[in-house]
Amino acid sequence: MFAGIDVASERHVLARLDGTGQPLGRPIGIDEDAGGYRMLLEALGPPPALVVMEATGHYWKNLFASLVAAGHDVVLLNPIVARRFQQARLERTKTDAIDAAALARFAFEKRPAPSYVHDAAAESLRELVRHRDRLQQDFEDRVLQLHRLVDLGFPEFTRYVKGMHTMLATALLSECPTAAAFARTPPRRLAKLRYDGRHRVGEDLAGRLVEAAKRSVGQHHGPVYDLQVRHICQDLDLWRRRLKELESDIGGLLDAHEVGRLLTSIDGIGPNSAARIIAIVGDPARFRSAGAFAAYVGVVPALRQSGKRTGTRAATGFGNAKLRSALWMTTLAAVRLNDWLRPFYERLRAAGKPPKLALIAAMRKLLHAVYSVARNRRPFVPITEQARAA
Repeated sequence: MFAGIDVASERHVLARLDGTGQPLGRPIGIDEDAGGYRMLLEALGPPPALVVMEATGHYWKNLFASLVAAGHDVVLLNPIVARRFQQARLERTKTDAIDAAALARFAFEKRPAPSYVHDAAAESLRELVRHRDRLQQDFEDRVLQLHRLVDLGFPEFTRYVKGMHTMLATALLSECPTAAAFARTPPRRLAKLRYDGRHRVGEDLAGRLVEAAKRSVGQHHGPVYDLQVRHICQDLDLWRRRLKELESDIGGLLDAHEVGRLLTSIDGIGPNSAARIIAIVGDPARFRSAGAFAAYVGVVPALRQSGKRTGTRAATGFGNAKLRSALWMTTLAAVRLNDWLRPFYERLRAAGKPPKLALIAAMRKLLHAVYSVARNRRPFVPITEQARAA
């Protein structure tokens, strides 16, 4: 049997085809509960059926787990692929039933391979990495809000304290949220303030802040600004502790993951980068080749040529944008510090390649190293220019 499921938040639609591609009855509505899942498994019959559904948000996860546990082959389809397939069939009407039927037809005609299932450790890393990203975004948003309030309530503050995200800034602003509060605070009291549990603000910085506050153009801002700044500083302190706890949890899971632990043996791949690779990809060795892994990330050249126009090569727009973005900063650091990647990058630049193209090529080489470590289950041993010459 071939089946397609149009996934939604509360109610899904199942369409089925037999071995000859003929529809089996009308599409069926499936509720997102135990009763709906029993109806789904009864409608599919004895396993294995080839079931295709789009990876829509997080709504597919429970369906996927239940179908795989029942012994069915499940394919998670990129929504772009599903849309192009329907466009090729000149579908003009869009309903949940028609979408489900199109997915079933895709299963029958294309016979795609079942999707890879992450192990429990990789799934846990994925959830923690996503949670950390959300907290980090919230933290950065609060820093921007704090910057706005300080620009109004004590604009001279940033001349003496660099970075609203630092513990020094939040400790000072929690104590004195505005210029008016700084101006009425004795410098000695401010100097004794500890901002990280160990270091004090010091008499020099405290004296300069108080003097600047007495002449500040923001002294007219009062209690409303005090309240907002204090609340934001409390939020930043809380999220800072939570991010630190998450870093520890992610590090512990990474140490327990065989491939994740080995990836950190590659110069330039730290715990955060390794955790993100495992969270998004699972085991890189599941790809058939290093080139296929690079194509998944989206660092393969795409040739654009038509008629008499000279062909040009550029990075494809497809691939996992989140992983590509995360590895961009990793690659920037690696081409400066990495003994085996830096010569490769410099050779490309010396040959006249643009910086961005050379960085993409360096990222691809880094991904080849990741794939090699995952495939061989051994720590990375670089072959440097000196070793190659010897």
